[in-house]
Amino acid sequence: MDFWDILQYGSWAVAALLLLWMVADAFMVSSQFTEDVLTSSQEGIDELAAQQQAHNAGKGS
Repeated sequence: MDFWDILQYGSWAVAALLLLWMVADAFMVSSQFTEDVLTSSQEGIDELAAQQQAHNAGKGS
């Protein structure tokens, strides 16, 4: 086994670790936030909550 084989296996190991990290992070984020917050284009949760309250107040009238 030469240097390039070791470097190749090391690169695959780093790629696998990054993939596991991204999948774990995706599950953590999806469990902490609702789908509305994740798919909105608003900056922050406070603006989205205020917008939803205003929309719901308009519906009640």
